[in-house]
Amino acid sequence: MAKELTFSEALREAIDEEMARDESVILIGIDIGPYGGAFKVTEGLYKKYGNRIFDMPISEAGYTGCGVGAAMTGKRPVIELQFTDWITIASDQLVNQAANISYMLAGKVSISLVLRGPCGGYDNAAAQHSHNFESWFSFIPGLKVITPSTPYDAKGLLKSAIRDNNPVIFFEHRKLYYTKGEVPDKEYTIPIGVADIKRNGKDLTIVTYSYMVSKSLEAANILAKDGIDVEIVDLRTVSPIDKNTILESVKRTNRLLIVQEAWARCSVSSEVAAIVAQDGIEYLDAPIRRITAKEAPIPFSPVLENYVLPQVEDIIEVTKEMID
Repeated sequence: MAKELTFSEALREAIDEEMARDESVILIGIDIGPYGGAFKVTEGLYKKYGNRIFDMPISEAGYTGCGVGAAMTGKRPVIELQFTDWITIASDQLVNQAANISYMLAGKVSISLVLRGPCGGYDNAAAQHSHNFESWFSFIPGLKVITPSTPYDAKGLLKSAIRDNNPVIFFEHRKLYYTKGEVPDKEYTIPIGVADIKRNGKDLTIVTYSYMVSKSLEAANILAKDGIDVEIVDLRTVSPIDKNTILESVKRTNRLLIVQEAWARCSVSSEVAAIVAQDGIEYLDAPIRRITAKEAPIPFSPVLENYVLPQVEDIIEVTKEMID
């Protein structure tokens, strides 16, 4: 049996189940207690687990550092950033501390930590509330980076992240919080590092993740009316990347288009392109193409934001060019 949940409800259910299952799971963040978080992901949990939920002052470096220290003592902290644009403030604790400590101490200490929060644009929230930094942190050995696109994936991957003995960054696109999808009643987890084919097709592979899965599916449905059959690979995890699923898809379709909301340079899309160029170049009948944000901070103006960020029309146009 399954029920329909929003993305945020699926996240809340995952946290609730893991806190009930394991008393070492604690929550750290701003306004995550009685208020329930900026996007209400932790709403109602304070009544059940109040002594394990810690409302913090506005100090991302400070409370992320608290989480790293708590993980070193055997806790499993789940840290919420109100917006992951501010992950830059916490990056020293993530990059120099969380990612390295287990290696520096010969595995005697595990940093079982999840840092989660909203990312992304399309909401006219301007440059300090609209960016995507998953590419930065995918570059760091010792960190895992998850970018789900559906309520089902969000719940299963968050449960796996909380149980993982490594630090995990969990990027949740703000435009997905109120989208709905079926979630099983019974407990389940999704392995970290395994992609999912969201649509089968034979003419072209789109590799994407997070909110761009929705836009790619919309474009694919329009393209189908013109007889173009697109396969959509949702990475779900951008570190580690599921190379095999990407290569098998490209082997079937012989064309690769990568769609991401983040900027192009030194990015997840760069890595996907490199994987296929190195290990699947013989499968390609056309050059690899990418659709990404333009090289600019995300504007506040709706017109300018739509110009800078990828749109369904961009996916349709480039796909037709590649097929032709």
